[in-house]
Amino acid sequence: MEKSMKSSISIWSFPAGGTLSDKLRLAREAGFDGFEIDLSESGPVNLASTRDDLRGVRRLSEDTGINLSGLATGLYWEANGASANEATRARAEAILRKQIWIAHELGIDAVLVVPGAVGVDFIPGCEVVPYATAYARATELIRKVLPEAERLKVCIGIENVWNKFLTSPLEMRSFVDQFQSQYVGAYFDVGNVLATGYPEHWIEILGSRIARVHFKDYRRAVGSADGFCDLLSGDVNWPEVMKTLRAVPYSGWVTAEMIPPVPFYKHCPEVLIHNTHRAMAAILTL
Repeated sequence: MEKSMKSSISIWSFPAGGTLSDKLRLAREAGFDGFEIDLSESGPVNLASTRDDLRGVRRLSEDTGINLSGLATGLYWEANGASANEATRARAEAILRKQIWIAHELGIDAVLVVPGAVGVDFIPGCEVVPYATAYARATELIRKVLPEAERLKVCIGIENVWNKFLTSPLEMRSFVDQFQSQYVGAYFDVGNVLATGYPEHWIEILGSRIARVHFKDYRRAVGSADGFCDLLSGDVNWPEVMKTLRAVPYSGWVTAEMIPPVPFYKHCPEVLIHNTHRAMAAILTL
């Protein structure tokens, strides 16, 4: 019998502020099965979180009746694993090691990782790293930490993101395959490839390497980060995406990662969570 994909929503889809308990409860009320939490500087899961802290987070999700589906982080934007600065690379390694340990403690089996950046347009004055150098340093970062991921059985999921790195599905496949480990895969984001390609092509090429899937939609005509939009309101060919995911086959978590609702939802931002679940439920039937 075909296994069904399970719907989740990212913590980044919620307004800043508010408690984790409130966000978990709203996600559950909207109908989501899962909740993707993040590692941040000062959020409910952070670099200083202890085992007891994480037990509390896990207990909170269990009490709410919602699963913790993945562990993302935005910390790599300030900690480029491909940087020329050795201290910056060391910080990226520390973040990744912390992610893996936290995921294990929370019962999560995949983490979102940006192993390096060639350049990032939305970070003023961002360091530009030669492409070949970025590839070598990102590879070194994953090799250093992979034994720990394998020991704790947590997959390092490489995200395709706007970092001018791993910009084609063939390159992403080669990057993942070089490690020859089931604990390195792709944390594939559907919307992030719309500006330059087609998500269904990526899905077909990455195949069983996909550890997690992010759902976003995007309007190509905008051509910038402002092009991200509500699910079903952009240019993603959702029937083809779903057809290809099933053909792979993929049956894991699909997580909505929405632009934060403020300022786009100036009033009643919680409506975004409900609207997103309705859209995801429709997409999953395609």
